Amino acid sequence: MISQVFILSSKGDHLIYKDYRGEADKDAVSIFYEMVTALSGDQPPVVMSHKDLNFIHVRQGGLYWVASTKTDASPFTIIEFLNRLAALTKDYCGSLCEKSVRMNFALIYELLDEMVDYGYIQTTSTDILKNFIQTEAVTSKPFSLFDLSNVGLFGAETQQSKVAPSAAATRPIMSHRSEQVGPVVRLGVLMKADVEGEIRVKCYLPTCSEMRIGLNEEFSIGKSQLRGYGMAVRVDECSFHQAVKLDEFDTYRILKVCPSQGEQTLMQYQLSDELPCAPPFRLFPTVEKDYGNRLLIFLKLRCDLPPKRYITSHKYIYLHNFPIITLIHFSLYSLSQELSSPDQTADLQLKNKAILWSIPRFPGGAQLSALFKVEVPGLSSASLLEVGPVSMSFELPKHTCTGLQIRFLRLSPTHPGLSQRWVRYVTHSDSYTIRI
Repeated sequence: MISQVFILSSKGDHLIYKDYRGEADKDAVSIFYEMVTALSGDQPPVVMSHKDLNFIHVRQGGLYWVASTKTDASPFTIIEFLNRLAALTKDYCGSLCEKSVRMNFALIYELLDEMVDYGYIQTTSTDILKNFIQTEAVTSKPFSLFDLSNVGLFGAETQQSKVAPSAAATRPIMSHRSEQVGPVVRLGVLMKADVEGEIRVKCYLPTCSEMRIGLNEEFSIGKSQLRGYGMAVRVDECSFHQAVKLDEFDTYRILKVCPSQGEQTLMQYQLSDELPCAPPFRLFPTVEKDYGNRLLIFLKLRCDLPPKRYITSHKYIYLHNFPIITLIHFSLYSLSQELSSPDQTADLQLKNKAILWSIPRFPGGAQLSALFKVEVPGLSSASLLEVGPVSMSFELPKHTCTGLQIRFLRLSPTHPGLSQRWVRYVTHSDSYTIRI
């Protein structure tokens, strides 16, 4: 049972506030923000409590999506509700950011009215909600052929293509391949690697017949199912959405589904330890003790991807930056740095005892370096063992670590003039750690 739902900006601004039961004061919003900002680290706990009030939140689009409850409600149910609320907001408004929420507050309040009744979740289905939502979304800016910022994943938006259910026929079907990679590297040797991936479909057609998605013919689940004559594409485990038909999967590696409007995860998979390719980065660290209390940390980073590839940041963590964090487990005084290009930055995070090295763009085949000179009180030779590990956060488009590819994306029957199809691949870092 949900008492309140509210959305806050990263600075604590109140964007959306909905009180369903009158059990808690509006001061709960300020109490939550004080609690979440007072915690150390970048990942505060999802569930927090203050007296008899429980706060459950997720962070998406740089915003806090929060629900409060005074009962022992299932936190997993509320987390799933908040994720669906964020996904629906993105589907209707076209983007998920503070500006789009401010401009579409009336639409979001209408969504909350239909999704929850007196604290009880009624529905999060796009097919049901589209029959009740009447407010049209407000776009952030008018369309301009000369403004490339209007060109997104789905092509340039026209002034008539509002992101609302009534205009859904003008939007495409998109198949989204996403992977998260989390290796652990020590002294250049891969100690552990895990890849978690999924295939998501975003459908904006008012009615959609059967969709057929063809995967690699050499795709295998487990070592015992290796097949084909080409390079095998293998995962350890795989699960499918209940709506996916698998009658052609074993023979032809084809998924069949009749998607509903909005976003669906059709397939999830996992691969551990035996990656078909090397990790995208190699780090060559050197840590030395200089005179006095000065510590020298030299990092040389190489990208082993093809030259045409480039890496950008994880957008909801560090906007327009490719961050590399070096942890140092003792007190620091000051930092001076020598970086390989002027567009890079480095910051000393005293609270977290870490150095943050940010790179706005990193092309494949390139090599970058940084020299950090850190003043450490009471530095000794034993202190050198307390440097590290190095963690990296990035987003890599047009790349999959498993080699899984989509051969084709077909609709049957086709909708000439109405549908567009788009396939996007992206790899995110999850826990990309290099031990020094």
